[in-house]
Amino acid sequence: MSGVSIIGCGFVADLYMRSLATYADMPVISVYDIDAGRLAKFCAFHKVRAAQSLDDLLAQHPRDGIVLNLTNPHAHYEVNRAALSAGCHVYSEKPLALQMDHAQALTRLAADQGLMLASAPCSVLGEAAQTLAHAVRSGVAGTPRLIYAELDDGFIPQAPYADWRSDSGAPWPADDEFRVGCTLEHAGYYLTWLIAMFGSVETVVAASAPLIPGKTDPDTDTPDFSVGTLFFKDGVVARLTCSIVAPHDHSIRVIGDKGVLAMKAAWDNSAKVRFHRRMRVRRRLLESPAGRRVRLKGPTHPKVGRWGAASMNFALGVAEMRDAIAAGRPSRLSAEFALHLNEVTLALQNAGRSAGAVQMQTTCPPMEPMPWAK
Repeated sequence: MSGVSIIGCGFVADLYMRSLATYADMPVISVYDIDAGRLAKFCAFHKVRAAQSLDDLLAQHPRDGIVLNLTNPHAHYEVNRAALSAGCHVYSEKPLALQMDHAQALTRLAADQGLMLASAPCSVLGEAAQTLAHAVRSGVAGTPRLIYAELDDGFIPQAPYADWRSDSGAPWPADDEFRVGCTLEHAGYYLTWLIAMFGSVETVVAASAPLIPGKTDPDTDTPDFSVGTLFFKDGVVARLTCSIVAPHDHSIRVIGDKGVLAMKAAWDNSAKVRFHRRMRVRRRLLESPAGRRVRLKGPTHPKVGRWGAASMNFALGVAEMRDAIAAGRPSRLSAEFALHLNEVTLALQNAGRSAGAVQMQTTCPPMEPMPWAK
């Protein structure tokens, strides 16, 4: 692989640079941002080449490399389309597109061009997610019956987010985050895990609501809370909650016939997965409080130190695409996977107060585990 070209030099781009540094064979070829000042600061900090325009970046990009789209979500469709049209493999930050017809158009374009297209998040390829999935496949907790997943981030509108800066000085994009909404921004962290383990979601029954006015200027009615019940085609049922209102909780629990598999930190690739065996004590039925740690054997993947609330290697998805290109195989984070993730996420986001049951139109199979998690 010849390397990575980055479009968008905002807050998340610095997190990707930290992660890309863990792979010596994925150099950054060039970067571009429509904000010339931001582009100059980013390039000076990271010592990377600035492209003069989007067309310049795409023209210079090698065909076996990957274009990394880190623009704001409202620009994802146009930038992804431009990169695919130029003959480039594309890895996009989430979501793939804000409209489902746009996401479908991108997957068709990628297929027509014979190109790979994927979207974040990639934590599903990380150690914690792969450990949980291995435990589910191995029947540690017995047959899974129900999953509870939480992505509550605390009362973010009162947080000192104006002081949050990335390594190269980019501010946390509060307006974009609030306007796009926590569901589109964060639901994928557990949706990818669930889809990877259980395959397609058949039906979504959800509700969403804007609870805190005045987060953006002009204010929008984007939901800052959503909750959905996901009915998977294989029979498993999951409940997923997202908010920037409820106290911080990033836990997931897989409830099976033998007990509960639990993990508390979605944004930590090294988070501990524990099995809480179900048992009877006299007349009571309960799960063991401490739990037994579940581990994978041997090394997994490069780790990145903690930055803020996260300890994630953001380059795992790019590395997976690189390996797939080199091996001539489909990527685990396929366009099919990204499209289904996009549809389920939009169903949660757009549910409102009385959306009812929404039947999914897209499908994708469970994800093949990483080689070190088989």
